[in-house]
Amino acid sequence: MIYLDYCATTPMRDEALETYVQACRSFSGNEQSLHDYGEEAKQLLHYCREEIAALIGGHPHGVYFTNGGSDSNITALLSLAYGNSARGRHIITSPFEHPSVYQALGKLQEEGFTVEEAAAKPNGEVCLESIASLIREDTILITVCHASSETGVIQPLAEIGKLASDAVFHTDAVQTFAKVPLDVTALRLDAISMSAHKIYGPKNTGACYIAPHVRWKSIYPGVSHQDGFKPGTVDVPGIAAFTTAARVMHDQLEANRDRWQNMQRSFLQQVDEETFTLFGDPVKRLPHHLALGARGYEGQWMLLECNRRGIAISSGSACQSSLSAPPKSLLAMGYTPEDAHSLFRISFGIHTTDEHLEKTAAALQEITARSQTNV
Repeated sequence: MIYLDYCATTPMRDEALETYVQACRSFSGNEQSLHDYGEEAKQLLHYCREEIAALIGGHPHGVYFTNGGSDSNITALLSLAYGNSARGRHIITSPFEHPSVYQALGKLQEEGFTVEEAAAKPNGEVCLESIASLIREDTILITVCHASSETGVIQPLAEIGKLASDAVFHTDAVQTFAKVPLDVTALRLDAISMSAHKIYGPKNTGACYIAPHVRWKSIYPGVSHQDGFKPGTVDVPGIAAFTTAARVMHDQLEANRDRWQNMQRSFLQQVDEETFTLFGDPVKRLPHHLALGARGYEGQWMLLECNRRGIAISSGSACQSSLSAPPKSLLAMGYTPEDAHSLFRISFGIHTTDEHLEKTAAALQEITARSQTNV
């Protein structure tokens, strides 16, 4: 089967698997224990924090490990909102966020916080003028994803960071970490969310970065692990495997980007532009992501037809609670519900070949041609 759903998840790479096995064998202690086994695990965890921080231009003391991207988003946003609530209760976001971001913001709204969404531009970027107009004296938090999992469009974080002023600026970097250049200082970011299984690491492992100078309040009273950020014994082997995957992926960033961008261009040349539409900016996008729509066809139907032919694609975020609703991001960009329902996503990975994409393009052409013939 041809797998083209790498934005949903990735298989663990050999280097990460080897690190995991070695860490399980050699670092089995609880990193909070005071004996030598615990100290060895603690030292490995410290090394992992240093490595992750180095990849994003951050400080090791700001790295907290989580159970994945959704956990990072929810825990970070709640902790940041509670920690800064004395200054205000106004939050700004975008219509391009992962469902976990909206889950966290929904809870905050129930607790009396005000959440406003900035407008979207037709190319899938958030409107900077809209963000500027929404900022108030009591704005304490701005959260805008680095790139949407649905559209693949990369957001202008540096420009948003300049507007943020005294507000804490958070981004969901799950789709971009170690695949797109990311420097928290250059982008003026205070906090970011990351995930291991998007970069060939283990599932149920991730990280959150909160700059040491930023205020936050634990959502887990009385917890001692990771300065109270997350409860429970830390999965040191999983974190070590995550760190290895991140380092290898980051080292191959430029080579992967160039190869995937060539694949993007080649694929789009192989499908009929009269039938297939690319959603979002054709340039300011993830190099391994294509958000497509076939005119007159449901995205879920295209997914099922591809699956019948041995090709795995997606019809949106794997974490969506309802696939029957049209993607919110496309509606915000000005598409009709019918157009938005046509979305399907093809995402490449390190194992994707030109032959995989040629077969997929041919299958898409065959699917639409056959259905038109049967009308």
